[in-house]
Amino acid sequence: MILDYKTAKENFLVGQFDDCQKFFAQNGFMLEEGYCELVADNLERATALFEKIKNIDIRAHWGLYLISMIQLNPRICPTYFELRNFLEIDLNILITYGKGQYVRNILDYTDYMSRINPEIFKFIGRVFYKNGLKDEARYLFHRAKDVFYLDPELHYLIACMYLDNGDKKMALHYAKTCQEVLPEYYPAVNLEKMLQSVAKN
Repeated sequence: MILDYKTAKENFLVGQFDDCQKFFAQNGFMLEEGYCELVADNLERATALFEKIKNIDIRAHWGLYLISMIQLNPRICPTYFELRNFLEIDLNILITYGKGQYVRNILDYTDYMSRINPEIFKFIGRVFYKNGLKDEARYLFHRAKDVFYLDPELHYLIACMYLDNGDKKMALHYAKTCQEVLPEYYPAVNLEKMLQSVAKN
């Protein structure tokens, strides 16, 4: 039995649904209860919960947009900061709970979201990369370059991706590209030094 909010939230985020929904409902956590309903495929109930608190909780406003994408019928517009703060977290939740179709539906709106926040391809690529979907991540990272080339973190992520695949030459190339965009970007500087040290040995 879950006795505190922190445990309930941590359990939910790692896919241990168990008593999370009951705890959130009994203790008035409507946002969190809404997310439980979402991953349980009760989209109408999730929508009703988010509607109740959308004017006092920005995450609930975002949750309504998330559901509208899942239903392939966006009715509201997300903000730059909603996309920045919530999209990655929620995609990870959906992947954790095996909601592949929901994720595919959301991807239909990637181009639209990128017009609001040009980092969208990077955000989604990072989620895929962390979840082992490396081919999809590679495609999204390279799409991100076309939209927002001057993003040092993006080039660093691509470098790490190539390094994970054993392609040290391309990893070094992107580590250097990262520093061309932002000189002395510390992670890329360290990566370049490591790669050059390995090459010498």
